[in-house]
Amino acid sequence: MLLVELDFLKLLPLCHKTINSKEMLLPELKQRRDKIRTLMAQQSIDAALITCNVNLIYTYGRVVSGYLYLPLHAPAQLFVKRPNNIEGEHIHAIRKPEQLPELIAECGLPMPTKLMLEGDELSFKEYNRLAACFPDTEVVSCGTALIRQARSVKTELEIGLFRRSAIAHAAAYGQIPSVYRTGMTDRQFSIEIERLMRLEGCLGIFRVFGQSMEIFMGSLLAGDNAAAPSPYDFALGGEGLDPSLPGGANGTALQPGQSVMVDMGGNFFGYMCDMSRVFSIGSLSEKAYAAHQVCLEVQDAVAQMAKPGIICEELYNKAIEIVTRAGFADYFMGVSQKAKFIGHGIGLEINEMPVLAPRMRQELEPGMVFALEPKIVLPGIGPVGIENSWVVTTEGIEKLTICPEEIIEL
Repeated sequence: MLLVELDFLKLLPLCHKTINSKEMLLPELKQRRDKIRTLMAQQSIDAALITCNVNLIYTYGRVVSGYLYLPLHAPAQLFVKRPNNIEGEHIHAIRKPEQLPELIAECGLPMPTKLMLEGDELSFKEYNRLAACFPDTEVVSCGTALIRQARSVKTELEIGLFRRSAIAHAAAYGQIPSVYRTGMTDRQFSIEIERLMRLEGCLGIFRVFGQSMEIFMGSLLAGDNAAAPSPYDFALGGEGLDPSLPGGANGTALQPGQSVMVDMGGNFFGYMCDMSRVFSIGSLSEKAYAAHQVCLEVQDAVAQMAKPGIICEELYNKAIEIVTRAGFADYFMGVSQKAKFIGHGIGLEINEMPVLAPRMRQELEPGMVFALEPKIVLPGIGPVGIENSWVVTTEGIEKLTICPEEIIEL
């Protein structure tokens, strides 16, 4: 039986402007923590120590420097180093992790028999330091995977934040033609679009899972730069402006006959809403419009198939079938370096579960939110295609990002 935490963090500051009262937030955080507890119980884990930013947002509602200690059958305890202005029941000041056992004992809690750490996110040094604080405890590293599994199915409040993000995202995209000027480079155009996003409330930071994954706000890819291989596991790469951040715009001069794909991350409330739209400098070739239509057909076919219980790999295979039949397989999801997926889960990070990819046997579940992004890159023209955010319902999927999907001429 899972714990009832009605009094946890009574003085917690609100984490979203859309939440009108702490009475709304506290049950929400309890629901999220209980999802983690359910998965912990299945592996006989009796406590978790959570310290990474994204997981603290998920379980506590904001970023702190410290540790959230989550027992299976007792109230969660927050041990805070910074900021020093957080107070409330079950909140304790801490200077270093070596104090954790003593503070846990002062809370009247036994030492855990089996403790879970975020093994895929902590550094080797920090993981070992935390594990050494519990010498008589079995410490397991499965925390990252387990919490990501819990996060993969969103709550109603989280889905509501996605809906609000999608509205703001679409509002910014609707203004993109107004900031284009003849003679721009892709960098100049990107800066103007980033400004639109910020004015609509985008937080700017673009959280990505994995230490080797980096990006700034999103990407704008014009012409052949869309085919440039990237070290990052994104659908399309781009050369970037400098080898220190090799992705996105590279200073390409926008020329007639080029396509321009805008793929800016819609982080308005901490959640990564995802959407791509294609613009053109003048008109494009008939092949480009035909390829774009094939991507729309892939989106429609996948949307009709997708429902709870469908296996992710089957959706990927359907996309490959359509683009192969249409003759665009060589240009689908890249040219010389292809992305091996057509969609990915989104949430507090841009790359969550599920992933629509080969050999991914995970089934869709109600409450999952993912981006579907069939894209084609045509040499000499650039990228075409579509990306939208979708939520899995009890009967199918629902599109969240609503704005025109045709190629818009600038």
